[in-house]
Amino acid sequence: MVESIAISPCGPIRATVRPPGSKSITNRALVCAALAEGRSTLTGALASDDTRVMIESLRRIGINVESRDDGTVLVVEGMGGKFAAPPAGIELFAGNSGTTVRFLTAMLTLGRGRFRIDGVPRMRQRPIEDLLDALRQLGANVRSELATGCPPVVVEAAGLPGGTATVRGDVSSQFLSAVLMAAPYARQPVVLRVDGPLVSQPYVRMTLRVMGAFSVRVDESNLQEIRVPLEKYQPRTYAIEPDASAASYFFAAAAITGGSVTVEGLSRDSLQGDVVFVNLLERMGCDVTYGANAITVEGGPLAGIVANMNALSDTVQTLAAVALFAVGPTTITGVAHIRHKETDRIAALATELRKLGAAVEERPDGLCITPGALRGATIATYDDHRMAMSLALVGLRVPGVVIENPSCVAKTYPRFFADLRSATRGA
Repeated sequence: MVESIAISPCGPIRATVRPPGSKSITNRALVCAALAEGRSTLTGALASDDTRVMIESLRRIGINVESRDDGTVLVVEGMGGKFAAPPAGIELFAGNSGTTVRFLTAMLTLGRGRFRIDGVPRMRQRPIEDLLDALRQLGANVRSELATGCPPVVVEAAGLPGGTATVRGDVSSQFLSAVLMAAPYARQPVVLRVDGPLVSQPYVRMTLRVMGAFSVRVDESNLQEIRVPLEKYQPRTYAIEPDASAASYFFAAAAITGGSVTVEGLSRDSLQGDVVFVNLLERMGCDVTYGANAITVEGGPLAGIVANMNALSDTVQTLAAVALFAVGPTTITGVAHIRHKETDRIAALATELRKLGAAVEERPDGLCITPGALRGATIATYDDHRMAMSLALVGLRVPGVVIENPSCVAKTYPRFFADLRSATRGA
């Protein structure tokens, strides 16, 4: 593990890449496959820290998950929602994976016995009380061990009674997704009502479509009130798309260097809302071409834009990197909830972009970035994979950019820096 990595400037990139599988889809598919009764095979899965802690947790509660082909194929022996802890209970470790701790918390209410989920120190600062409150409304016995309402979480499981619950929507869509995936196994039908605006709506639609792929179909016409039928997931072979958030770094590299990058495995019809990140690049001056199974971005003269990124907040840092090379300011709004991610991403971005020479106005729900005379800098990554990957892109044009703790990208994209070098080779 190296302490830092220097990024080498390059000319216009000309590359075709295929990022690893979607973390969001992989962890959702793992939950659905684990709850199904029988064998499911997940292809194109992501092998990363976030999926590893999910797989290890599923194994600890008795679900057999076999990893093949370097973790890109997962064979899951689902147990039909029947799992139990021994009298002493089961301890689970979620690392800093928000999807793991939230999805497991809801799923474990379906079992029997005592389960405790903890994570790294940052996880103990990430809110989960709103999810616990929704589960308690459905009859579950769940609690946080901390007065702050953050993990560790204790689940005293005895099956999920069901009924109607209100879920807060403005902190994380993962709360709603977690309950949705567990709800088909409640004892009575579940109705979920969303309190306030729902952030990251495309991720909820992704959840419903993964559930549908495993034969539980839910009407998604009204995301403010969702009725979940009492149906059972069916085992299947399921292909996972490349990660659209990971793809954003290569699309942004094309924009920053004035090059052209084609990402294979994605299209307009992707399950992932982050695929529309290319629309923002198009507004800034890039050309975007869609194929049946690929998207190409070609860089052009860039201009700043105003963008509400509530629905694609995992790409805020990527757009911020591109904004440094635009004419005029770029304003990002609608993303107050990213202060509760792996780090406070608004504050962290403001700090690091200023090191690089930008003028940054930090706002409660976003930031305004005004490009300046850019300079190299050593970038702190806050143990946040997206800080490392997005701000590394600045070094493709600006000499002297050094990324600290580059190994943090193992959370979702372990081979990112190798793939970036390959994409820039010859540029």
